[in-house]
Amino acid sequence: MIPTEHLSKAVDELAPRDRPIMLHASLRSFGAPIAGGVDALLDAFLAGNRTVLVPTFTEPQFGVTPPAGLRPLRNGVDYAEFPEVPTVSEGTPYTTGCGLINPGLGVLPAAVISRTGAVRGTHPLNSFAALGPLAGQLISAQSPSDVYGPIRELAAHEGLIILIGVGLNRMTALHLAEQQAGRRLFLRWARNPDHRVSMVEVGSCSEGFPRLGAVLRPHVRTAVVGESRWQAFPARQTLAAAAAAIRADQDITRCADGDCRLCRDSIAGGPKMA
Repeated sequence: MIPTEHLSKAVDELAPRDRPIMLHASLRSFGAPIAGGVDALLDAFLAGNRTVLVPTFTEPQFGVTPPAGLRPLRNGVDYAEFPEVPTVSEGTPYTTGCGLINPGLGVLPAAVISRTGAVRGTHPLNSFAALGPLAGQLISAQSPSDVYGPIRELAAHEGLIILIGVGLNRMTALHLAEQQAGRRLFLRWARNPDHRVSMVEVGSCSEGFPRLGAVLRPHVRTAVVGESRWQAFPARQTLAAAAAAIRADQDITRCADGDCRLCRDSIAGGPKMA
């Protein structure tokens, strides 16, 4: 059993008080149960007047087929996989109170949105949620056409990105670095509250992000809790270093799959309208 005191000690070593923290966590990485479970981990970060930011994506639940007139070129998808015209009306519009997240994100985002006081973004496919004193300020920066606004705010407040037992391929902030390096973000489709379909920004493939490890290593601080290795990155410096590396070598984020359409189109600059 992982004692809560071990969590608090690691948090205090890596995360200054009063700062916003973006978390990506695997509870399996601890190798043993945490006393108090995911709520104890969340409470350890919220202590000290910190704010916790997490991705709460819902692309599987609220994504829809692209209408024929909203299919940009070089957009990381094969439109042949979709019908030319949607044959049925798909789904209902996303709401911030839907209570849903992509199950692949793990239990921490679900714990955040279940808490009283949590604030969740309006992006229908790639929302973020936050809890703590700066939650409203971080999340208000997001819109369907500005998906990574909360991460920019995190950096502006000298916040941290902490990876708990996961690698750089789970660091969502690196998609913002891609954008800052000049790539256009991919576009996907969701229903507006009026049920019309519109395009919204999303990220690309992240499986090549570990190739940025050498560039980011000077900025990282680490801790170990149980069998879980924690890595803490200052958001502002990390984004600047990653964006500079991508501008210097666009191929640096290419994943191992030579046929990855997401990598190919992102490295080429991202979507363009016909």
